[in-house]
Amino acid sequence: MRYTPDAVRKARALLKFVTPLKSDCGRLCAGACCQGDEAAGMLLFPGEEALYESCAFARILPARFTLGGEPARLFVCSGRCPREQRPLACRLFPLFLRFRADGTPRVRLDPRAHSVCPLCDYGLSALDPAFVSAAREAYDALLGDEVCAAFLRELDEAHSL
Repeated sequence: MRYTPDAVRKARALLKFVTPLKSDCGRLCAGACCQGDEAAGMLLFPGEEALYESCAFARILPARFTLGGEPARLFVCSGRCPREQRPLACRLFPLFLRFRADGTPRVRLDPRAHSVCPLCDYGLSALDPAFVSAAREAYDALLGDEVCAAFLRELDEAHSL
């Protein structure tokens, strides 16, 4: 399959300055989404691991599954990071790309986020529209890359079981 790091770079750039709320949403939940451990972290997108080879504020751990035909990797941080260095999964949180039966992609709240993100109780309308729009553009960029598209489809299938 064809993979270009440009898709992940573009998606990360689109989400560099927007967040779910216009203010720091971590103050609502004490940064619950930033609390990883050996069993919980954020998935790295294809090629993203290379950006964290000498990262001092996080570790990269192997996941116990594959996505897009490749072993999945988890980003586990210390709970604090330079915002501009957040992985793409952190930038997209609490959103998730789902595929309808006809294959049409749609941005939804991540079902895994409900246990940690109080914003999920209020639906997409609680999120900053600029953030939701940027996430849609980021997912479109990722879908333009064969490897990232396969990764996203397998991720959706794994969470649809």
